[in-house]
Parts: sequence; structure tokens; C-alpha cells
Amino acid sequence: MKKTLLALVPLLAAACMVGPDYKRPDAPASDAFREAGEQWQVAQPNDAVDRGKWWEIFNDPQLSALIERIDVSNQTLAASAAQFRQAEAAVSLARSAYLPPVDANAGVTRSRSPVNVTGGTTAGRIVNQRTVGLSTSWEIDLWGRLRRLAESAEASAEASAGDLASARLSLQSQLATSYFQLRVLDVQKRLLDDTVEAYRKNLELTNNRYQVGVAAKSDIVQADAQLKSTIVQAVDIGVQRAQLEHAIAVLTGAAPASLVLARQPAYDALLPVVPPGLPSTLLERRPDVAAAERRMAAANAQIGAAKAAYFPTLTLGASAGFRGIDSTWLTAPAHFWTLGPAIAMNIFDAGLRRAQTEQAIAAYDGTVANYRATALQALQDVEDNLAALRILEEEAKVEAEAVEAARQSVQLTLNQYKAGTVSYLNVVTVQAALLAEERNAVNLLNRRLAATVGLIKAIGGGWQPGVETAKQP
Repeated sequence: MKKTLLALVPLLAAACMVGPDYKRPDAPASDAFREAGEQWQVAQPNDAVDRGKWWEIFNDPQLSALIERIDVSNQTLAASAAQFRQAEAAVSLARSAYLPPVDANAGVTRSRSPVNVTGGTTAGRIVNQRTVGLSTSWEIDLWGRLRRLAESAEASAEASAGDLASARLSLQSQLATSYFQLRVLDVQKRLLDDTVEAYRKNLELTNNRYQVGVAAKSDIVQADAQLKSTIVQAVDIGVQRAQLEHAIAVLTGAAPASLVLARQPAYDALLPVVPPGLPSTLLERRPDVAAAERRMAAANAQIGAAKAAYFPTLTLGASAGFRGIDSTWLTAPAHFWTLGPAIAMNIFDAGLRRAQTEQAIAAYDGTVANYRATALQALQDVEDNLAALRILEEEAKVEAEAVEAARQSVQLTLNQYKAGTVSYLNVVTVQAALLAEERNAVNLLNRRLAATVGLIKAIGGGWQPGVETAKQP
């Protein structure tokens, strides 16, 4: 039997594989990015490239510590990792069909048969028959069905690896965005607290002026209303900050009550300087693009597996062992063996195989469309965030000038009010305008940080190591 199995090796090596061999379809590409202003190279999926710890470009140790906890404790990522392990096990399962399985069997039967004698029937003797042996039934992969299934499983596992990396990158960027938003709220809280203190002094000044008869009662009412309205805004920030802190805790796999992030009223955000002319090869690292491409390969292999059903299947069966009665069952005469191939082919299936093949082709066409859509989305994400960073930078410069102008306006109006040339309503108006401009400047910082994280996510995680960072006003 061993010689027969060895003789099948050349046959298996020469066996053909039906179905189309995989070739990556064309995907949408951009020769030039409008927002980048320079030519980019056409990219191919290559998500195995090391992304590094992209969050370290923000130079915030607490942010780095929180993000690194995602790999250890985040439950969503743990679920994705479990799915990836399932996909890896599926590869081993598919490859196991390459070799014949061997089953061991043993049995004992006890029987008694009647014996015919002249004049009637008498009871025969009791017979104990024992059997022990090995058996196998192995499908010989003449048409590549098993190899196509293994090929599909391997590509699916690689797609699952891309899904895992995509989930990790998404969680990291989500945590970074939430963290920056929380820190911006800390800055806003400091701004409102400083404004409240200034309004208290204004209320005290107005009350003193009222006591000496140079200010009206309405001025005190306006100053008091302005003060309390600002206090309400300062208190209200606590709601959003608490929710962000809870969200960050869950992202790090901790209970919301167990994570406390101390306030940083003087948080200095470092916005990394995006290097000009980012190479499009960075898009190769986008795990969702790579996962979509691998799903095409898996679906393509399924077409071959479906087409193999049109051809006959060849199965090799073999068994060997001992079968005998009572004490004779382990002797040489009781030894038995069988070996032989079996061929089978479906003659009529009412269109089943054709439908299965068409289904596999349609599934492949769907993965091609999904791949191209994912590639387009990747290009859009880069363009969107590059545009946001460029426009918001211009807006931040103008906003800084607006804040400075509003501060001068407040100072001038307060001097005029003290001199008695304008009413307190003018003071309230310019102070409200200053607070609005200052809060808008802080919100612009939050949007720029979010756009930076969005760009990092869009290109698959960071760019060159050691990029410069610039402190923002």
C-alpha cells in the first residue's frame, strides 16, 4: 500500500487547477492630490509595513500610555483578534485535506446461528468475532479543488489580519481624538474661569460706581446676568468632559469609574508639521485597503473550487487490520487489507453546479467593487484631511488676529465706560464678542488636532519618523 501511495505523488504534482488564477484588478488612483500640490506615486496594498507608534509625534506621554493600553485591554480589539485566530485555524483546516486521514477502529461481535441437521434445527455454537484495523479515504486533488479552498482560506486569513489592524488603528485614532477633545475642554474651562473672574471684577466695579451715583441699577443687573451666564457655561463643560473621560476609560478596557484624568488648564498641544508631498506609498499601509484586496483573492479562489465540481472526483480508499474468531484474530491468517480508487461524477444536478459557479463569480465581482470603493474612500480621506489642515491653519491665523482685536476693543470700551462716555451695554457686547472669539480659537485647535489624527488614520498610521512638531497658539 505504501508503494501505491508513493506512486501517486507524481500524479498529484501534475494535477491541474481549474478556475482563474488571481490577478489584482486595477483600482482608482490619483496621479496628483489637489491638496498635496505634488505628484504622488501609484500605491499598491502593503499593510505589513511597520507603522510605528505614530501617536508619539504629539509628544504627550499620557496620551501614549493610554493608547498603548488598547492592545492589552480593549475588548473590541480582543474580539477582532479572536476572529483572526479563527481565520488562521481555518487555513490549517483547509490544508489538512492535503494528506490522507487515518482512522483506527476496533470491534467485537458475539453471535449464534442455527444449524440445520436431519430431522430439524438445533442451536449452533456462539461465535465471538474481533476486528481491529486502520482505514483511510482520501480525495486526490486532481482538479485543484482542495488547493483552491486552501488558497481562499489563506487570503481570508490575510484579510482578517487587515481587519484586525484596521480595528486597532481605528481605536487608536478614536482615543486620540477623544483625548484631545478632553484637553481642549480643559483649556476652555480655564478660559471661562478666567472670564468669570474678570466679570466678577466688572460687577464689583459697576456696583461701586452705582454706590457713588455714576452708574445705573440696570448696569448692575447686566453685569450680574453676564457673570452668571458665563458661570453656567463653565459648569456645563463638565458634562461633556465626564463623558469623554468615560469613553477613554472604555477604550482602554477600564471601568469608567476607575479612570481619572487630571485637568490640564495650560495644555500645550503640539501639532505635527505635515511634510510636503506625502508619498502615496503611505496608502499601501491602509489595512482596510489591503483587507479588501485579500478578499478579492479569496473570492477568486472560490470560483476555481466551484468549477472543480464539474469534474469527476477520485477517492483512494484503504484499510488494513486483523479479523478473526476468538484467539485466532491476531494471527497471520486473520490479517486483511483493501486498497482501491473510486471515481464519481455527477451526471445531472438540475443546474446546481452552474448556479454555484455563477454565485462565486458574482461574489468575486462584489469584492472587486468593494476594493475599488475602499481605494476611492482612502483617496477621499486623505484629500479631506489635507484640505481641513490647510484651511484651518489659515483660519487659525485670522482668528488669532480677531482675538487680539477683540481684547483691544474690550480694554478701550472699559476705559470709555469708566470715563462715562458709553453705557455698560457696550461693555457687555464687546466682552461677549471677546469670549466668543477666544472659544472659537480653542475650537479651531480641536478641529486641527482632529484633522491631524484623521490624516494619520487616512494614510494608515503616521508618516516619516522624527517629523517636526510646532507649538500652536
